[in-house]
Amino acid sequence: MNRPTPKHIAPDLQFPLLDGNQWVLADQNPDNFTLVVFYRGLHCPLCKKYLQQLQELLPEFEQRGVNVVAVSMDTAKRARLSRQKWELSNLTLGYGLSEKSARDWALYLSAGVKDGEPSEFSEPGLFLIDNNNEVYYSAINSNPWGRPYLPSFIKAVDYIVHSGYPARGEML
Repeated sequence: MNRPTPKHIAPDLQFPLLDGNQWVLADQNPDNFTLVVFYRGLHCPLCKKYLQQLQELLPEFEQRGVNVVAVSMDTAKRARLSRQKWELSNLTLGYGLSEKSARDWALYLSAGVKDGEPSEFSEPGLFLIDNNNEVYYSAINSNPWGRPYLPSFIKAVDYIVHSGYPARGEML
């Protein structure tokens, strides 16, 4: 299986944003990194907590030259409900992630089994992409728990930037 690999160009990624624009990874120009957070969708209470914490930490990421975006396979309507119900007014929020893109990013896919779940959705993933559009770090989960702890992740970005620590895990 192909998967996003450190020190290799990230897979193509583009999706619509709730503000009406199209987000394209190749067009990003961060000082240091782009942080892409894939979340399960409106039905996931753990995603709610994770994205709320991400929004709280946005100033910390921005100070470190990290652009942040979150996206799911939800429809525009469900993404708008997430933004409203979860109070995510400051977080750049995308929707409509295609199954192909989810697979290109090696995300686990799940079939809905409970009321309120879409028929298909991706499980969580978090990727740090450097300013050369290469994968620096990836965390892919098959369930909603076990995601990187965001406050520690900020400290990791500090260490990476200040020490020049290289991406690891590049051997295929």
